[in-house]
Amino acid sequence: MEDSVKVRTMTPDDENRAIDTVVLSFVGDPMTRWVWPEAHQYLAAMPRFAHAFGGAAFVQGGAFCSDEYAGAALWLRPGVHADEKRLAELMETTASPGAREAGGAIFEQMAKYHPEEAHWYLPLIGVDPAHQRRGHGDALMRYALEQIDREKVPAYLESSNPRNVSLYRRHGFEEVGTIQVGSSPSIVPMLRRPR
Repeated sequence: MEDSVKVRTMTPDDENRAIDTVVLSFVGDPMTRWVWPEAHQYLAAMPRFAHAFGGAAFVQGGAFCSDEYAGAALWLRPGVHADEKRLAELMETTASPGAREAGGAIFEQMAKYHPEEAHWYLPLIGVDPAHQRRGHGDALMRYALEQIDREKVPAYLESSNPRNVSLYRRHGFEEVGTIQVGSSPSIVPMLRRPR
C-alpha cells in the first residue's frame, strides 16, 4: 500500500493546506492537547504554532506532502530554524497555565538534545486522521530520508506522541532521552545517523 502513496516537495503556495493537515493530525496529540486542552484554544492556536514551528520548510525545500495533502512533513534543513520569537509569544499568550509555566524549561530541554553538528530537523509530521494507517507516514519519512542520506547528515526529531515512536524506529531513529517537565506529557527526542 505504501508504494501507491505519492510524495512531492511543496512550495509556499501549499502552506495553508498542509498546515490544515498538520492541525487535524495533532488533534489527539498528548503534548499539544496539554498545551491547548480546550477545542477552541487548540483550533485558534495550533495553525499559528505550526506556521511558526515548521513554516520555514516551505521556502527552503523541506516541506513534503502525500496524495492531496493526506499527510505533511515539515523538515528544517541544516541552518534553518523555527521562529522562536513567535513560538515563545504563542506559548505566553495562548497556552494553558501549566504549559505556560513549563514551556521555557521544555524548550530548554529540547535545545539540549538537538545535535550540534549540521542536521535536518523534523518539527512537524502528520497524517489526516481520515487517511491514517495507509502508509502516508512511512512514505513521507522514506522520501525525506533518501534526500537527507544523500547529504550525509543526521536527522533529528522529537516524538510528542508515544504511538509514533515505532514509525520512527522503523526508519532508523533511536531514542536519545526523555523530555518531561512538571505535569507535561513526555517527549522523546530521537536521532538518526546518515545511511
